[in-house]
Amino acid sequence: MRPNREPMQHVKSPGYILVVDDNRMNRLMLARALEQQGHRVAFAEHGRQALDMLAQQEFDLILLDIEMPEMNGYQVLERLAAEVRWRDLPVIMISAVEEIDSVVRCLEMGAEDYLSKPFNPILLKARIDASLEKKRLRDEQRALFRKFASDPVADELLHSGFSLGGRLVEATALFCDIRSFTTIAESQSPEDTIELLNAYYALMFDAITAQGGLVNQMEGDGLMSIFGAPLPLEDHRQHAVLAALDMIQLIEEFNREQTSLLRPPIHIGIGIASGPMIAGYVGTQRRVSYTCVGDTVNLAARLETHTKVVGQPILIAENTRQGLQPHLEVVPQGAVRLKGKTKDVNVFAVPVQPGN
Repeated sequence: MRPNREPMQHVKSPGYILVVDDNRMNRLMLARALEQQGHRVAFAEHGRQALDMLAQQEFDLILLDIEMPEMNGYQVLERLAAEVRWRDLPVIMISAVEEIDSVVRCLEMGAEDYLSKPFNPILLKARIDASLEKKRLRDEQRALFRKFASDPVADELLHSGFSLGGRLVEATALFCDIRSFTTIAESQSPEDTIELLNAYYALMFDAITAQGGLVNQMEGDGLMSIFGAPLPLEDHRQHAVLAALDMIQLIEEFNREQTSLLRPPIHIGIGIASGPMIAGYVGTQRRVSYTCVGDTVNLAARLETHTKVVGQPILIAENTRQGLQPHLEVVPQGAVRLKGKTKDVNVFAVPVQPGN
């Protein structure tokens, strides 16, 4: 016979809990009970002090009183909801029985649970353990999302949930591609090609994300990035062009290293267009990706292809040019009939100064 086994259970870890209450006796009594359960405890006498502490260190749970001087529990919940980094921090309200209507309001504002005064130690432990376990599961879910999606997409998924479809946004699309990549791949081993692509993507990701962009598609040696979705980005045109200039500079530095190692240098072309596009999730319930579609996106892709024709590494559309600051130089390339377009498009090159 096989031995009977108890079902495996997750071992609960102690948490770091912030107690926010203007009543000293309540704080001390809660601290005593929490420390007996193995938790670490910190105190705040009102909401403003609690927010200052949250800005400086991380907590696993907040026990929050409602009526307090300086900043009450409602105001604290509003601030927590407004900050992406605090939205998933569980909050248990501390309430007197006569405050039950206020507690309901707090739950509607995002609080996880509530505890009535005086505190029942068994109920206190159960409520805290449940809240800490929910936070642990959310943290694991967030970590998993971030393995397959960028931080902005992961945050939107966790905050808004998933659904196929999209919404109209004003944003900038950037396409980038390695020139003559097939020839380079034929001249070296597959291992060297993979190493080259990994280095290339690492450099491009750094330049794009530093300017607030999102890399949402990679295919072979090409990539697509968005500036202004899923989160709005002020001056998204400017940020996209600055990212492109940084991408070119990083490739120049990379090529110096390639040359020293007797490896082939690479060159890239970048196309940028700005305007309305549909941003959202496409695919099926089993497999999805976050992307943007529309004429603006197609134009950016066509401009990237056109860089091969004119020999310019960065080409931008008229809408993008209109959003640039005066110190960024552009060179008109005239009206061009790009492939797949029925009308001529005004195209501009962004000059690249070697070593900049």
